[in-house]
Amino acid sequence: MISLTDSQKIGMGLTGFGVFFLFFGMVLFFDKALLAIGNILFVSGLSFVIGLERTFRFFFQRHKVKATSFFLGGVLVVLIGWPIIGVILEIYGFFLLFRGFFPVAVGFIRRVPVLGSLLRLPGISALVDKIGESNTMV
Repeated sequence: MISLTDSQKIGMGLTGFGVFFLFFGMVLFFDKALLAIGNILFVSGLSFVIGLERTFRFFFQRHKVKATSFFLGGVLVVLIGWPIIGVILEIYGFFLLFRGFFPVAVGFIRRVPVLGSLLRLPGISALVDKIGESNTMV
C-alpha cells in the first residue's frame, strides 16, 4: 500500500473537493462561485500532493507553456466572472497538459473488468483509441 504524508492526504482531500465543486458548478449551469472555489481547491490540492516546487516545474516547462497558459488563463477567466469561456479554456489546457498521461490511463482502464468491456463497444472504442494515442491531441 502507498504511504502518504499528512500534507499529501490534505492535498488529496483538497483535490477531491476541487473536482466535486467544479463538477457541481457545471451541473448548476456554470455557477461562478462554485467554479472559482473548485479551481482554487484543485490547484492548491495539486500543490499539496506533489509539492510546490514540482507543481511549478510541471506547469512551467518550456514545451507546456501553451497548455499552462490556457489552463491558468481559464482559471483567471472564471475568477473574473465568465464561467463558460473559462471552463472551455481550462478543459483545452487540461487536455494539453495531461495528454501524455491519457495512454497510460486508457491502458489501465482497459484492464478493469467492467470498464474494459465498455471501452470495447463499437462507438466508444474508436474514440478511446484516438484518445489513447499520445500524438493525437496536439
